[in-house]
Amino acid sequence: MPVNEIVRLAAKGDGVTASGQHVAFSVPGDTITADGGIERGDHHVDPACRHFAVCGGCQLQHADEQMLRAFVRDRVINAARGQGVEVGEVLTEHLSPVQSRRRASLHALRTANGAVLGFREAGSHRLVDLAECPVLRPELTALIPAMREFVAKHGPKGNVDITLTLCDQGVDVGLSHFPLEGLAATEGTLDFARQHALARLTIDQGYGPETVWEPEPATVSLSGIPVALPAGAFLQATQDAEDLMVSDARIALGDARIVADLFAGLGTFAFGLARSGPEGRKVLAVEADQSAHLACKASAARSGGRVLTTHRDLFRNPLQAEELSRFDGVLLDPPRAGAKAQISQLAKSDCPRTVYISCNPSSWARDAAVLCEAGYQLETLRPVGQFRWSTHVELVSVFSR
Repeated sequence: MPVNEIVRLAAKGDGVTASGQHVAFSVPGDTITADGGIERGDHHVDPACRHFAVCGGCQLQHADEQMLRAFVRDRVINAARGQGVEVGEVLTEHLSPVQSRRRASLHALRTANGAVLGFREAGSHRLVDLAECPVLRPELTALIPAMREFVAKHGPKGNVDITLTLCDQGVDVGLSHFPLEGLAATEGTLDFARQHALARLTIDQGYGPETVWEPEPATVSLSGIPVALPAGAFLQATQDAEDLMVSDARIALGDARIVADLFAGLGTFAFGLARSGPEGRKVLAVEADQSAHLACKASAARSGGRVLTTHRDLFRNPLQAEELSRFDGVLLDPPRAGAKAQISQLAKSDCPRTVYISCNPSSWARDAAVLCEAGYQLETLRPVGQFRWSTHVELVSVFSR
């Protein structure tokens, strides 16, 4: 194999030669020429978006489907092996399709000639003025030109942060660093929300988010149960990935009668688990964020008493080993930092089965090593790439003992 041939993709998306040289925008099979250029191999394709290589939203649009799948799979497996975790069955990796992401965080800036709106450039605060975005749901991209015009007309000086989320009622828009100055700006804001049939418009003028438009309560359906969507609440990026992860959790905890859903959020997994499994299954949804907890609690009544909720900070006050031993199965989906304190208690418990869903293979592998040292076995592992063309990788893992 030539030393100038790309043999693998690094964690941040660069191609790496056999000699260890990192080359941006290359993939395995490419060859690096003497002048530093890239001679394309079989897995190098034309990017799907005109903004690629400038916009910081995607890193891997130049890789074909086979290479994307390999990247997602290898990121997860290599993280496990790096911690000495023996992997059981590796399930088929999942890639979300194009135009599937239902939430996005954008930025905007009013200029002398209008406004720019989009993602930031890679490694910079400069904005890419989006003309297209093949990863977002069409309902979100359709709103971008109107949002740009709205910021140009009513936006303040300085950067504006914009969140777009597709909920049951339509597009939920959140604006931050956006003071409404004068009656014209206030009326223009309401006209914008009405004209584009927004599900909700929330504005943070420096004192926290305030809802200025919400014709009916914004909700998101989780396994068929509508749950109130607090402003800024966490939601899985794509519906297809959420459905798959819920399905994997249902299969793994199929006969468990009493289940704990830790870091439960709005109840993404709690409601899915409650609708499957043995008759009389109970799911305890534990969450620290008050708004998410209250939203889950309010909808728990629709589960027929199968979902119970509790407000608890699992970083400062994790469920103890004796508490966890009362459950037939535990599911946890922690933030990127992982669940070090909670995993320590889980390792000491007698709980026979754990489903660990993670958005960070590194922190997951650290926690997985603790479980394996305590006698758990990593039974199945599914890599998930719901952030298509990015280096952000997630996973579903099942441990048993």
